[in-house]
Amino acid sequence: MSLRVKKLAEEDFETFFSLIVALADYEGLAPPDSDAKARLKRDAFSDKPRFEAYLAFLNEEPVGYAIAFETYSSFLAKPTLHLEDLFVLPSARKKKVGFGLFKFLAELALERGCGRMEWQVLNWNQLAIDFYEKLGAERLTEWLPYRLTEERLRRWLSTAPSASPSGESAPAPNSRERK
Repeated sequence: MSLRVKKLAEEDFETFFSLIVALADYEGLAPPDSDAKARLKRDAFSDKPRFEAYLAFLNEEPVGYAIAFETYSSFLAKPTLHLEDLFVLPSARKKKVGFGLFKFLAELALERGCGRMEWQVLNWNQLAIDFYEKLGAERLTEWLPYRLTEERLRRWLSTAPSASPSGESAPAPNSRERK
């Protein structure tokens, strides 16, 4: 069996999106809608892409994908490669596709001078937990994941007091200088 990993190209976008839909199905979630699909395409191929995606092909059939992007560690003073998704179709599991995708990303992280790679795993996904622990990854217990959804961000910002020490109102978000 031949495994090939390649960076997502525009001509592969529909295949990539179909794999995201397969992941949503696997996790029992609603798939991205048409607006989300358009944003994914825009964000993958803009002048400053917000993420990178890679497709895995087994015998030239697309069977998996990974999404990654860099964050930064102030203490290491090095980038971190954050793995957002790593998904392999159930029909291609146990064929080292996930291992090949992960190895590709690990090599990419080292090539880029990353000080680490990080990701999150759903607590019910024992298959993924076993896979990562078999690779030697350690489960962090001292860091707790938190999230503010878009709706909660809006709600919080609408009620948040001014951050100005003088008590003056902070400028509206759309009038703020961006650097």
